[in-house]
Amino acid sequence: MSPPPDSNPSLGSTRPEVSSDCLAEVSESVENYLERIDDLIREKGYARVSDLAETMGLSQPSVSVMIKRLAERGLLEREPYRGFRLTERGEAISVAMRRRHQTLTEFLTLLRVPSEVRERDVEGMEHHLSAETLAHIERLVAHWKKHPQAMEGILGAVD
Repeated sequence: MSPPPDSNPSLGSTRPEVSSDCLAEVSESVENYLERIDDLIREKGYARVSDLAETMGLSQPSVSVMIKRLAERGLLEREPYRGFRLTERGEAISVAMRRRHQTLTEFLTLLRVPSEVRERDVEGMEHHLSAETLAHIERLVAHWKKHPQAMEGILGAVD
Protein backbone atom coordinates (compact mmCIF):
# COMPACT_ATOMS: atom_id res chain seq x y z
CA MET A 1 0.00 0.00 0.00
CA SER A 2 1.53 3.32 -0.98
CA PRO A 3 1.31 6.43 1.18
CA PRO A 4 -1.79 8.52 0.57
CA PRO A 5 -1.35 11.78 -1.30
CA ASP A 6 -0.80 14.91 0.70
CA SER A 7 -3.97 16.51 1.99
CA ASN A 8 -2.95 19.98 0.83
CA PRO A 9 -5.54 21.05 -1.79
CA SER A 10 -2.94 23.04 -3.70
CA LEU A 11 -1.10 19.77 -4.39
CA GLY A 12 -4.10 18.22 -6.09
CA SER A 13 -5.14 15.92 -3.27
CA THR A 14 -7.26 12.87 -3.86
CA ARG A 15 -8.02 12.58 -0.15
CA PRO A 16 -11.63 13.23 0.85
CA GLU A 17 -12.69 16.80 1.50
CA VAL A 18 -14.58 17.17 4.71
CA SER A 19 -15.78 19.81 7.07
CA SER A 20 -14.43 19.98 10.58
CA ASP A 21 -17.95 19.11 11.83
CA CYS A 22 -17.00 15.43 11.58
CA LEU A 23 -14.54 15.97 14.43
CA ALA A 24 -17.40 16.48 16.86
CA GLU A 25 -18.24 12.77 16.62
CA VAL A 26 -14.88 11.49 17.92
CA SER A 27 -13.07 11.76 21.22
CA GLU A 28 -9.61 13.23 21.72
CA SER A 29 -8.27 9.69 22.19
CA VAL A 30 -9.74 8.54 18.86
CA GLU A 31 -8.33 11.65 17.17
CA ASN A 32 -4.88 10.86 18.59
CA TYR A 33 -5.04 7.28 17.28
CA LEU A 34 -6.22 8.37 13.83
CA GLU A 35 -3.51 11.02 13.66
CA ARG A 36 -0.77 8.54 14.56
CA ILE A 37 -2.14 5.92 12.16
CA ASP A 38 -2.20 8.48 9.36
CA ASP A 39 1.36 9.56 10.24
CA LEU A 40 2.57 5.95 10.04
CA ILE A 41 0.85 5.38 6.72
CA ARG A 42 2.39 8.56 5.32
CA GLU A 43 5.86 7.59 6.60
CA LYS A 44 5.91 3.85 5.95
CA GLY A 45 3.01 3.14 3.62
CA TYR A 46 1.26 1.01 6.25
CA ALA A 47 0.37 0.91 9.94
CA ARG A 48 0.66 -2.06 12.29
CA VAL A 49 -0.23 -2.54 15.95
CA SER A 50 3.44 -2.89 16.92
CA ASP A 51 4.41 0.37 15.19
CA LEU A 52 1.46 2.23 16.64
CA ALA A 53 2.14 0.93 20.16
CA GLU A 54 5.77 2.02 19.88
CA THR A 55 5.02 5.53 18.63
CA MET A 56 2.30 6.08 21.23
CA GLY A 57 4.20 4.51 24.13
CA LEU A 58 1.40 2.01 24.80
CA SER A 59 1.22 -1.77 25.10
CA GLN A 60 0.31 -3.80 22.03
CA PRO A 61 -2.74 -5.33 23.75
CA SER A 62 -4.08 -1.83 24.58
CA VAL A 63 -3.57 -0.71 21.00
CA SER A 64 -5.20 -3.90 19.68
CA VAL A 65 -8.33 -3.18 21.73
CA MET A 66 -8.57 0.36 20.32
CA ILE A 67 -7.92 -0.86 16.76
CA LYS A 68 -10.84 -3.26 17.15
CA ARG A 69 -13.06 -0.39 18.36
CA LEU A 70 -11.97 1.87 15.50
CA ALA A 71 -12.75 -0.90 13.01
CA GLU A 72 -16.17 -1.45 14.61
CA ARG A 73 -16.86 2.28 14.22
CA GLY A 74 -15.95 2.12 10.54
CA LEU A 75 -12.82 4.27 10.86
CA LEU A 76 -10.27 1.69 9.75
CA GLU A 77 -10.04 -1.68 8.03
CA ARG A 78 -7.69 -4.50 8.87
CA GLU A 79 -5.67 -5.91 6.00
CA PRO A 80 -4.32 -9.43 6.52
CA TYR A 81 -0.51 -9.48 6.74
CA ARG A 82 -0.35 -5.73 6.13
CA GLY A 83 -1.80 -4.13 9.25
CA PHE A 84 -4.63 -1.70 8.76
CA ARG A 85 -5.64 1.37 6.82
CA LEU A 86 -8.06 4.21 7.37
CA THR A 87 -11.46 3.96 5.74
CA GLU A 88 -12.78 6.89 3.75
CA ARG A 89 -14.53 8.11 6.90
CA GLY A 90 -11.38 7.69 9.03
CA GLU A 91 -9.33 9.45 6.40
CA ALA A 92 -11.85 12.31 6.25
CA ILE A 93 -11.51 12.81 9.99
CA SER A 94 -7.72 12.73 9.64
CA VAL A 95 -7.84 15.36 6.89
CA ALA A 96 -10.04 17.59 9.06
CA MET A 97 -7.64 17.16 12.00
CA ARG A 98 -4.64 18.13 9.87
CA ARG A 99 -6.52 21.15 8.50
CA ARG A 100 -7.43 22.26 12.01
CA HIS A 101 -3.82 21.81 13.19
CA GLN A 102 -2.49 23.75 10.20
CA THR A 103 -5.01 26.58 10.68
CA LEU A 104 -4.14 26.98 14.35
CA THR A 105 -0.42 26.87 13.59
CA GLU A 106 -0.81 29.57 10.93
CA PHE A 107 -2.96 31.66 13.25
CA LEU A 108 -0.46 31.58 16.10
CA THR A 109 2.43 32.13 13.67
CA LEU A 110 0.72 35.26 12.35
CA LEU A 111 0.41 36.42 15.97
CA ARG A 112 4.18 35.88 16.29
CA VAL A 113 3.86 33.33 19.06
CA PRO A 114 7.30 31.70 19.52
CA SER A 115 7.53 28.22 17.95
CA GLU A 116 8.06 26.27 21.18
CA VAL A 117 4.99 27.92 22.74
CA ARG A 118 3.00 27.71 19.49
CA GLU A 119 3.38 23.93 19.15
CA ARG A 120 2.39 23.29 22.76
CA ASP A 121 -0.60 25.62 22.47
CA VAL A 122 -1.81 24.14 19.19
CA GLU A 123 -1.72 20.65 20.74
CA GLY A 124 -3.71 21.95 23.71
CA MET A 125 -6.27 23.91 21.69
CA GLU A 126 -6.93 21.70 18.69
CA HIS A 127 -9.11 19.09 20.38
CA HIS A 128 -11.35 21.67 22.03
CA LEU A 129 -12.42 24.03 19.23
CA SER A 130 -15.88 23.96 17.74
CA ALA A 131 -16.29 23.85 13.97
CA GLU A 132 -17.83 27.33 14.17
CA THR A 133 -14.81 28.84 15.97
CA LEU A 134 -12.41 27.11 13.60
CA ALA A 135 -14.30 28.56 10.61
CA HIS A 136 -13.90 32.06 12.06
CA ILE A 137 -10.18 31.52 12.62
CA GLU A 138 -9.79 30.16 9.07
CA ARG A 139 -11.44 33.29 7.62
CA LEU A 140 -9.26 35.53 9.77
CA VAL A 141 -6.08 33.72 8.75
CA ALA A 142 -7.08 33.91 5.07
CA HIS A 143 -7.77 37.63 5.40
CA TRP A 144 -4.47 38.33 7.17
CA LYS A 145 -2.54 36.31 4.58
CA LYS A 146 -4.23 38.25 1.78
CA HIS A 147 -3.81 41.60 3.56
CA PRO A 148 -0.63 41.39 5.66
CA GLN A 149 -0.72 45.13 6.29
CA ALA A 150 -3.87 44.63 8.35
CA MET A 151 -2.03 42.13 10.53
CA GLU A 152 0.93 44.47 10.88
CA GLY A 153 -1.41 47.24 12.01
CA ILE A 154 -2.90 45.02 14.68
CA LEU A 155 0.43 43.78 15.93
CA GLY A 156 1.88 47.30 15.86
CA ALA A 157 -0.94 48.51 18.06
CA VAL A 158 -0.27 45.90 20.74
CA ASP A 159 3.52 45.77 20.70
